[in-house]
Amino acid sequence: MSLYAELRPRAFAIAYRMLGSVSEAEDVVQEALLRLHQSLVRGEEIGSAPAYVGTIVTRLAIDQLRSARARRERYVGDWLPEPLLTDPTPAEQAETADSLSLAFLVLLETLTPHQRAAFLLREVFDYPYADVAEIVGTDVDTARHLVARARRHVSERRPRYYATRRQRDELAARFFAAAERGDLRALESLLAHDVVLHGDGGGNSPAPARPINGRRRVARHMATGLRLVAEHGGIRLRPAEVNGRPGALAFDARDRLFAVLHLEIGDAGIQTISSVVNPDKLRHLAATSDLGALIKRYNTRSLRVES
Repeated sequence: MSLYAELRPRAFAIAYRMLGSVSEAEDVVQEALLRLHQSLVRGEEIGSAPAYVGTIVTRLAIDQLRSARARRERYVGDWLPEPLLTDPTPAEQAETADSLSLAFLVLLETLTPHQRAAFLLREVFDYPYADVAEIVGTDVDTARHLVARARRHVSERRPRYYATRRQRDELAARFFAAAERGDLRALESLLAHDVVLHGDGGGNSPAPARPINGRRRVARHMATGLRLVAEHGGIRLRPAEVNGRPGALAFDARDRLFAVLHLEIGDAGIQTISSVVNPDKLRHLAATSDLGALIKRYNTRSLRVES
């Protein structure tokens, strides 16, 4: 394996958690590896290539976050990170799965760029405080303060859902089976009473403008989508691990992706459903389709059948 291929996974892990965007993270990693290459070509002495790349990635991501904040304030509807398909088998993935969940990444959006960087480097990637301070451009005491403040903020707002991996997987399988059957009553029984539904359409695809709360309201909102899946020929759900949690990819009859679902599951049932339908956030996964057009075709077809 080349040096650059070896460095890329960890560099991407930092960049994606910082930015919540696969495309932006890949751009940052590419730039960091290019700078490393140029430094090596010039014969510059680099003590640790991983430390060098990690520093560049973090600093570039901090700069990127400053401009991203203004864009996200103008974002239409709920903003969710670009979903990432993850591998449930490696041990290191299991250890960091919590820091990949969509709910956690959305919570990180409430931190300042420097707090976010310091918190991730220390709490997720186990950097020494001296290294954290050097990367974010401050002293050790300030780095400790940044991490402590971020940790307190995250701890106060982070929901805790208690369920074993087996419980999560079994409940998710029942959820998606009910969705494919269009069985609203079975699906509603799997939802926690205080379930929350987040939908990210970005103004490009139909999605709720604000989070929907409560079992009955969430189930009612999902009814149209369930009928679409159950009755529109060729539409299918493919279960997958999404950001370290049970999820699924929804494809149309032409095998084009139109939605990614991500579930947060606790002992009371499904606590959070995140649905990313903005095609701009799905193109890194597969060729995409337009959910709005699918619903329109479905409604037109239903009217023809009824008439």
